[in-house]
Amino acid sequence: MTTPSRMRVVIAGGGTAGWLAAALLTRQLSALVNVTLVESEEIGTVGVGESTIPTVRAFHALIGLDEAEFMAATGATFKLGISFEHWSRVGDRYIHSFGDLGRSTWMGDFHHFWLEARAQGIAAELGDYCLEHRAAELGRFATGGETPLNYAYHFDAGSYARYLREACETAGLERVEGRIARVERDGESGHITRLHLADGRIVAGDLFLDCTGFRALLIGEAMGVGFEDWSHWLPANRALPVQTSSVEPARPYTRAIAHSAGWQWRIPLQHRVGNGLVYCSDYLSDDEAQARLYAQVEGERLVEPNPIRFRTGRRLQAWSGNCVALSLASGFVEPLESTSIHLVMIALTRLLQVMPLGGISPAAVARYNEQARRELEAIRDFITLHYYLNGRPEPFWVRCRTTPPPDSLTERIALFAEGAHAYQDTHDLFRVASWVQVMLGQRLQPKRHHPLGRIMPPDRLAGALNDIRSRVGQTVAGLPTHQVFLGSYLQRHGTSTSSAVMPPEQSGRFAP
Repeated sequence: MTTPSRMRVVIAGGGTAGWLAAALLTRQLSALVNVTLVESEEIGTVGVGESTIPTVRAFHALIGLDEAEFMAATGATFKLGISFEHWSRVGDRYIHSFGDLGRSTWMGDFHHFWLEARAQGIAAELGDYCLEHRAAELGRFATGGETPLNYAYHFDAGSYARYLREACETAGLERVEGRIARVERDGESGHITRLHLADGRIVAGDLFLDCTGFRALLIGEAMGVGFEDWSHWLPANRALPVQTSSVEPARPYTRAIAHSAGWQWRIPLQHRVGNGLVYCSDYLSDDEAQARLYAQVEGERLVEPNPIRFRTGRRLQAWSGNCVALSLASGFVEPLESTSIHLVMIALTRLLQVMPLGGISPAAVARYNEQARRELEAIRDFITLHYYLNGRPEPFWVRCRTTPPPDSLTERIALFAEGAHAYQDTHDLFRVASWVQVMLGQRLQPKRHHPLGRIMPPDRLAGALNDIRSRVGQTVAGLPTHQVFLGSYLQRHGTSTSSAVMPPEQSGRFAP
C-alpha cells in the first residue's frame, strides 16, 4: 500500500464503535493521519451497549475524557459488577463483582483458603471478603479513598456517541453524511480504495475501519471474509430492548435475570432504566417475548421495542488487506458480561500499536488477528460457562447444559471441578476472581482444593479471614449510598444532565 505523508483513514459507520475510533485517532495520531467518518442518519444503529467493565476508564484516559463531564453528558451511573439472578436455579442469586477476593499467596489463590475454612465451618459468604461485592450488595459507592473501588459505568449509548462526535468535530475531524452504495477495490492488491456514496460522492482512503455493524459491509460483503458460527454454544438470537422511567434509586450494578428462554437486563441510568430481553426464537416468539418483557419491566415505557436479530460468532479475520473490522462487524458475543465496548477499545489500542503508517505488514496483520481471535474465544468461553453450568428444567436451558462446550472451556471446568484451580491466561480478559465467582455462583462445587489452608491452625485461619471481612465491612460502612454519591459528585464538579442527555427515542438500542 502506498501512502501519502499523512495516511487517510476512513471510518465506515458511526455509532459507539465509529466515534470511539475517531476519538482515539484524532487524539493520538492527529499529526500523522487524516480521519474521515462516513455515516448516514437514515441507517439506524445498534448501540453496542450501556454497560461497561473497568477497562473503559483506561481508554477514556487515552482520549482525554473528563469523567464528570462524560457522566453528565451520557446520564451515566457507576457500576461495580453484575447481579445474576435465577441462572443456576430459580431463586439463586450471586454477584460477579469487579473486585479481588481476599488476599492470595504465591502458592494458591484466596478461594482455596476460603474453601478450607468453609469445610471447617468457619467461613462467611465469599462476597464478604470482596470490597466491590459488598459495596454493590449494599448499594454503596464512592471514588478515591485509601482503598479505591474498581468500577465501570452504565451510560446512554446514543448520548455517548453524540458526545464523542462533538469532541471529534471540534478537533477537526471530517464527517461525511451519506449512505455507502458500493465499495471499490484495487484489481491487483484487493485493497479497498474508495467508498461510493448513494448520491455519487466518493470517499478515498488508505486504511478503512468497518463499523457498519452486523452488515459488515466492508469486511464481509466487499472483502469476502467468512464468519464462524458459535450459535450451537450460545443459541440466543434475539434481543428486545426498551427504556423505562426510574422507579428506585440507581443501583451500582447491572441485573441479569434469567427466564425460561434466555435472560433480561436492567441497567440504571440517571434519567431512566435500560431494559431488554435476550432470548432464543426456537423457544420464544417475538410476540411472546414482548408480552413477557412488558409484564416484567418496572416504570413507564419510554419507547416501543423493536426485535434485534443476531448471530453469535466471529469473522475469520478481523483485519484483511487494508480493512479492519470493529465491534459487530468483526464478531459478536452476547453482552451478558458487558464486553462489547471493551472489545472495540482493545481492538483500537492494538491497531494503533501496529499502525501501518509505512505500509501494511503481513506479520503484524497475522499477529493482530491471532490476538483478536484468542481474546474473543476466551470471552465466548466465559459467557458459555454461565449457560452450560445450569440446573434449570426448561428446554432452552437443557439444550445449553447438554451441548458439549468448547474444549478450552471443558478443560477449565475440569480443573476447577477436580481441584478448585482457576487461572487467567495472557489473552484472557477475565481474572481468576471472575472465574471463581461465576463457577461457584453457578453451583460448580470442587471435589478438592489446595491443602495450603490446612497448614494454618483453625484459629489462625479464622482470624485471618475475620480480619479481611472486618476491613471490608468497615470500609463499605463508611461509604455513602450510590445515589447520594452520584448526585454530590456531579454537583461538586459543576455538571448537569438537564441539557446533555439525548431523548430516549434517539438513544442506543442494545445493552448491556
